[in-house]
Formats: sequence, C-alpha cells, structure tokens
Amino acid sequence: MFAAIYLPDFELQAALRHAPERHQQPVALLDNAEAKATILQLTPSAAEAGVSAGMTASQALARCLSLTIIDRALAQEKIAGEILLHHAATLAPEMEATAPGVCTVHFTSAKNYLENIERVVRQLAALQLTARVGIAATPDLSFLAACLAKPILQIDDPQKFLAPLPIETLQHLLPLEKTCHHSSGS
Repeated sequence: MFAAIYLPDFELQAALRHAPERHQQPVALLDNAEAKATILQLTPSAAEAGVSAGMTASQALARCLSLTIIDRALAQEKIAGEILLHHAATLAPEMEATAPGVCTVHFTSAKNYLENIERVVRQLAALQLTARVGIAATPDLSFLAACLAKPILQIDDPQKFLAPLPIETLQHLLPLEKTCHHSSGS
C-alpha cells in the first residue's frame, strides 16, 4: 500500500507559510524563471477576482487592483520540502520525494497507518502547510487520490474510484510525469 502526501500549490504555500493571513487575500506567485514572467499559482480570492495561472503580472493586476504579486521563495520551498520529507519519514522507512511538494510512502505494514497519516496531516497544518493524502495500491493511484482528497482519501476499489472520473482528472499526473522524466535524464 502507498500513501502520497501532496502539498497543493506547494510553491505558494512555501512563500506564504509565515504569513497565513495572506491566504485569504488576493495573492499571486510570479514565476521569474520564465523568460516572460507569468503567474504560477494564486490564492482562491485572486482566482475569484479573475486572475489565472499563465497571466503576466500586468494582465493579473488589470483584473484585480488589490492583487499582491510575490516572487517564488526558493529558500522557503527548500525548507517546506525538508519539513515534508521529515514528517513523511515518520510513517515508514520506504519513502521518496516524488516531486516538489509530493512524497510517496510505501507501507509494508497496515498497523496504525491511518492514525499515523492523520497525525502527519495535523503536524504539517501546525507548521502552516496544508496537506492532502491519498492511500492506494499503487503510487500513481495514491497521488491521484491525494489530488482529490479533503484531506485524506483511501482507495480500496480502484475501478470504482476511477470509473466516474472524467479523463481530465489524469492531468494531475502530468507534473509527476514531467518530474520523473526530468530527473531520469529523459
């Protein structure tokens, strides 16, 4: 059995971790790594104001004058990633950093796993990191479940879980696919 621990909007969570009040405000994270800097992630209130990922800063500000635009905080992303790894390692010895903001844990024992996962979600929340966890028979299925979890979703019957999902749901797996190919040199 596998558990994927997923920190949605990881880069934004890392940047806002020490300013939790800003989660309620219209905030957009700018990806300056691109030649033409664009919005990478945003808070729900920014989305409600008409801002979306992929916009330039000027396009976003035209839709929401009260928008706060922040740059990625790479040092904070590194710290948040280390926090995630530390807490994931308390669940089982077999775990990996799957992608930024994602850890996959392989459980070899079913003893207290759900109780321990709930503990990790609480501990991450206390550190201002919102986690979702998917539990399933395969790593990919556990990640897909984590994307849809609120905050924990266990998949006991993969066919029953997958059958009603629209094909677009698989887009959640694309960031993992890119990360896996990039890290393997493909």
